[in-house]
Amino acid sequence: MRLLLSRAWSRLWQRATWALPVELLAFVFVSSWLLMVWAEPPGAAVVQPDVYWWWFAGTITPAAAGPGDHYPVTTGGYLVGVYVIVGGIVTITMIFARLARAIDKAKERRMHGRAEARATGHIAVLGYTPGRTERIVEALTAEEPHEIVVCAWDEQAQQHPLSHRDDTHFVRGNLTEDEVLARAALPRAAAVLVDPRDDDEALKVVVAAAHTGPDVHTVVALHDPAHARTVSRIAPGARCVAWHACEEIAAEVRDPGMSALYTAMLSPGGRATYSIRVPASLAGRSYGHFQMALGRWNAATILGIDREGQLQLSPSWNEDVPVGATLYYLARRRLSTADLERYVDRAERTLVFDDRELLRSEWH
Repeated sequence: MRLLLSRAWSRLWQRATWALPVELLAFVFVSSWLLMVWAEPPGAAVVQPDVYWWWFAGTITPAAAGPGDHYPVTTGGYLVGVYVIVGGIVTITMIFARLARAIDKAKERRMHGRAEARATGHIAVLGYTPGRTERIVEALTAEEPHEIVVCAWDEQAQQHPLSHRDDTHFVRGNLTEDEVLARAALPRAAAVLVDPRDDDEALKVVVAAAHTGPDVHTVVALHDPAHARTVSRIAPGARCVAWHACEEIAAEVRDPGMSALYTAMLSPGGRATYSIRVPASLAGRSYGHFQMALGRWNAATILGIDREGQLQLSPSWNEDVPVGATLYYLARRRLSTADLERYVDRAERTLVFDDRELLRSEWH
């Protein structure tokens, strides 16, 4: 008998819904009221409609103010009070158990990538590779915080691979299906990174992403750059980056067009990057001297300085440049030492002339 009651209770507990605690509470309220009317003497204050509900609430909820001056006076009334207390405990226990189950279920759905990502202005990463995706996410959030939604195929990850990060959500499923991309909130994303296992997969995912979020900035990591032309036919606005260049991928996602700048800097023809060593004849000059000289007279830009193996990008204009240091610059052609000396001389003479004009000027 005890075993049968235990099994019946377990089945009832498993089938419990949010309506069951409410129904149980209503049953306890009505039945206890009828029993209290039967147990208490006629005209007892505790059974009056405007008093009983308050006594009932104060009895079953420890947070309530309590029954006040009205309470049962008979033994039967005390027994009804015990019945109300037990019924309240069971009801509250069922409510908290239901809450715990709902929280566990939501956590399980989130951990297994079945929940919808409630994010806006985030970065969606379509495809997961252990180790590589973690590095890309770190690069994407290095400068400023971003919400990230990592989307993986079913066979790529069974559970949230970056669950330790509060800023990262997880979605799992077929990345070519609209329902999966909708759970990743793709139409509301600021950028989408297609990071596939191969270029065939990249093309399939790009088609789906372009359909779901046609106006979202899309970056595609390609194993073979020759497939960039095919991607441009599917999604004309998508930017293609070499799969192995993780830092360049992150830069393109954060700042659209950055990959095109990198490609232009390294491509032959037009402007290119060069280097030149500072001769002894130009000792004592600052970074600003060289920047002005090359920028004003040769339309070039100095990118950084190498001092004995220590590279510094875009230093202060007031910083001294020692003899023998290497200047890295972007220009239309390679400069000789004589060119560098001539441009620095012109810049210095221009500065002297400007200072004289400044001294002759009247300040108002």
